[in-house]
Amino acid sequence: QVQLVESGGGLVQAGGSLSLSCAASGRTFSSYVMGWFRQAPGKEREFVAAVSRGWGSTYYADSVKGRFTISRDNAVNTVYLQMNSLKPEDTAVYYCAAAQRGTAQAMGAVDYWGQGTQVTVSS
Repeated sequence: QVQLVESGGGLVQAGGSLSLSCAASGRTFSSYVMGWFRQAPGKEREFVAAVSRGWGSTYYADSVKGRFTISRDNAVNTVYLQMNSLKPEDTAVYYCAAAQRGTAQAMGAVDYWGQGTQVTVSS
């Protein structure tokens, strides 16, 4: 069992930055591909970014490529999402996710979800 707890969301003006963190419980954190997803009001949950088990590889949605950076620290069981040059369309609830299968480029079915953290970007 893995529990994921996100933090770091909030309100920021367009062009600003936010950093999200996701702390994971359990001893098997390094065995999971970790990712971030988001869901805007009235829209489907969508993939944002993923990082491989050993942090050797990352993958991003086209909409955030060049602006967001995903990273992980297996020593402290935490995955991060640094978000720069934020746009109003980035407004959403951001979810941390863990998958035992797949790679950063092809994340498998999500085994565990965090509770989500709200990110609001004002224009």
